[in-house]
Amino acid sequence: MASKKTVRIGALPLGGTNPVLVQSMTNTDTRDVDATSAQIAALAAAGCDLVRVSVYDEACAKAVRALVDRSPVPLVADIHFDHRLAIAAAENGIAKLRINPGNIGGEAHVRELADCAKAHHIPIRIGVNSGSIEPEILRKYGGRTAEGMVESALNHARMLEKAGFEDIVLSMKASDVALTVETYRLAARRCDYPLHVGVTEAGLPGQGTIKSAIGIGALLLDGIGDTIRVSLTGDPVPEAKAAWDILRALNLPGSGIQFVSCPTCGRTRIDLPAIAARVEEALKDIDVPLTVAVMGCVVNGPGEAREADVGIAGGGDDGVGALFVKGQPPRKVKGDLAQALIDEVRKMAKERKETL
Repeated sequence: MASKKTVRIGALPLGGTNPVLVQSMTNTDTRDVDATSAQIAALAAAGCDLVRVSVYDEACAKAVRALVDRSPVPLVADIHFDHRLAIAAAENGIAKLRINPGNIGGEAHVRELADCAKAHHIPIRIGVNSGSIEPEILRKYGGRTAEGMVESALNHARMLEKAGFEDIVLSMKASDVALTVETYRLAARRCDYPLHVGVTEAGLPGQGTIKSAIGIGALLLDGIGDTIRVSLTGDPVPEAKAAWDILRALNLPGSGIQFVSCPTCGRTRIDLPAIAARVEEALKDIDVPLTVAVMGCVVNGPGEAREADVGIAGGGDDGVGALFVKGQPPRKVKGDLAQALIDEVRKMAKERKETL
């Protein structure tokens, strides 16, 4: 159920049938251009398609220009309460705004901001969180509910629509996984705006990663979600890896390598964890969709390796493995099994890329 609408964030298309975009948010002082630029670069290197920065005062808005000039990816400005900061960020080159129209000072300010965003061809994401729903909606629904969150988001969207602006992205996040999934499913039925998906305030890496994978993964399996963020406490860079791991687990377009490796058992006769880690690290730059298997023994190994695009199955104590390339008889390899697998995957990725 891909979004019918498409918006553009700089050169990036968001929505429609386009690939899911990965994003994160800096946690440096936005006014510190060097520190924030360094974190943006790290997030881009980790796989973020776009990065959000918090713009909370005039100094931040002024810093946007330098941040945009240095950034390898489009930037999003996160702004609350002051429409003038959003306008300043737009005029300084920001590619997307994240606001709530209801908290920036009334209809006149919404129209002024909408006119500015339209002039600069900047989409606006309306972000509703379960912790910031309007009191009247909480009273209406008796607390935090999917219906209330969707109603809040669509009320905000109507304020922009009334101002003649429709390059809108919606998000309706909760820290509760089930509520998040229910809310986005309801929103997908009620509107055709692109959806930014995530479990907000998910927690520390570990449980927070699992919560995000369940919530985001469930929605992506339903065809819901055009851009995602895994929200984890601390350094934001691991958010990008977690997001890509979710996309790869679902084998979505543009997600690159899908890895299959066994948990090992007493039959394993190769250092499978080391081989698998080396192969995954060496191939993390591959963006061609391929399935790669690293298997440890002759029981399940040959079957899994044969079904992959490229796979290796460990053999006996002599360190010999069987290399499987789709559609070809397996061949014996001995010695550096990891390198043999890496070389074959890179060869196939190059061939497939040339045919795209």
